[in-house]
Amino acid sequence: MSPANERFPVFFVGAGPGDPELITVKGQRLLREADCIVYTGSLVPEALLVGVKAEVHNSAGLNLDEVMALVISAQQNGKRVVRLHTGDPSIYGAINEQIARLLAAKISFQVVPGVSSTVATAAALATELTLPEVSQTVIITRRAGRTPVPEQESLASLASHQATMLILLSIGMIKEVVADLLSGGYPQDTPVAVVEKVSWPEERVLRGTLATIAAQVTEAGITKTAIIAVGKVLASAPPPALSKLYDRHFSHGYRDAAQ
Repeated sequence: MSPANERFPVFFVGAGPGDPELITVKGQRLLREADCIVYTGSLVPEALLVGVKAEVHNSAGLNLDEVMALVISAQQNGKRVVRLHTGDPSIYGAINEQIARLLAAKISFQVVPGVSSTVATAAALATELTLPEVSQTVIITRRAGRTPVPEQESLASLASHQATMLILLSIGMIKEVVADLLSGGYPQDTPVAVVEKVSWPEERVLRGTLATIAAQVTEAGITKTAIIAVGKVLASAPPPALSKLYDRHFSHGYRDAAQ
């Protein structure tokens, strides 16, 4: 947080993935208390804003200068300001550039985490993202498009680990995504799922493999607002090893192993 010299900090609040009930209790309280809310209207559901007393601004059509002019002006006029982001603000939330403007204006701020679309995707698929002896690593990434990615973080490079991967902001390049993952080492029969508009009423789930998913996505007409989940954790067969957490032969600080 930056040095405070005013009554109210600006709150960056994670709105969750789409279901209006998947916002934190703190986030919901801050919305009720706010005098000014600047929200990402292309992805944040209107239902979250029903009944708020605040003046509400949709930032979907605004650039950074316009967004921050709203936020800074409202805060300097003594208003409680919430900058409402989809999912969790720390994942593709573009908050650092906004924070830099607040620091320059000597305005304090707080970041309130939200439910990320990545974990909502795992919930929609009814799976863990980490399984013993299958995958202990989760990679959250995107494919290079108009926004570049560091060369060492290309999909092909990351695919060499064959860890669980959640690929955001890339569904419109599904054929290229598949080609990158195959060239990086995932086998063609690697399970893949695509979840469109996760947790929204119109949520859709496709399941396939790297050999089939591109055609499935094309046939379904999914072109945006979808997450691509890749990895053996998505397999329908039972995992080869069980967690030690509930193994009766495994002791820990709260339980003795069975004899």
